[in-house]
Amino acid sequence: MTFPSRRLPPLLAALTVAAAVLAGCSETVDTTPKSPVFYNRIDSAGATVDPQAAASLISGYRMNKGLGTVTVDPLLNKMAADQARAMAKADKVNHDVGGSFQRRLAASGFDAGIAAENVGAGYRTLAEAFSGWRDSPHHNANMLKPGVTKIGIGTAYAPNSKYKVYWSLVLAKPYERPTVVGGGPLPADGSTVVSIGGAVVNR
Repeated sequence: MTFPSRRLPPLLAALTVAAAVLAGCSETVDTTPKSPVFYNRIDSAGATVDPQAAASLISGYRMNKGLGTVTVDPLLNKMAADQARAMAKADKVNHDVGGSFQRRLAASGFDAGIAAENVGAGYRTLAEAFSGWRDSPHHNANMLKPGVTKIGIGTAYAPNSKYKVYWSLVLAKPYERPTVVGGGPLPADGSTVVSIGGAVVNR
């Protein structure tokens, strides 16, 4: 997916320069337009993905499809970061490297009613990862899963790997305990619907 570069309108750029002149020209002002954060390179030591940028990007995509937005959850964010590090350490793209998704989800402390995970490697920017998942039917289905409202995303740099960067994205909906009317039994079994690469299982 190609994202257009964002450039300052000529008038705005001129006003920026003029403001510097009026201030006394005490320093040089860089008016070069900054690239969107989802173009930031992740393939270097210390670089990490911006979770808020990921939530914004995925939310916009979901809204264009008539779905709800997502926000970052710290528990899911830690879960995703841990999985990315586990894959980087093993130099392997696999949902089970750090333990099964169901087990990792339970250990995260996030009480999920719906949950899905995308993993990947080799993407150098958030834009590349998003495009790769969007172009894969199963991963795209996870990003467009109805009902999810929370995400966590993590990356891990592996300098000695051919992939360089490992990625994990977790999307989920908090479990909503059914309202009991008249003191009757709960109508739900409390299971979590989990989707991994398009396959749906129950926790």
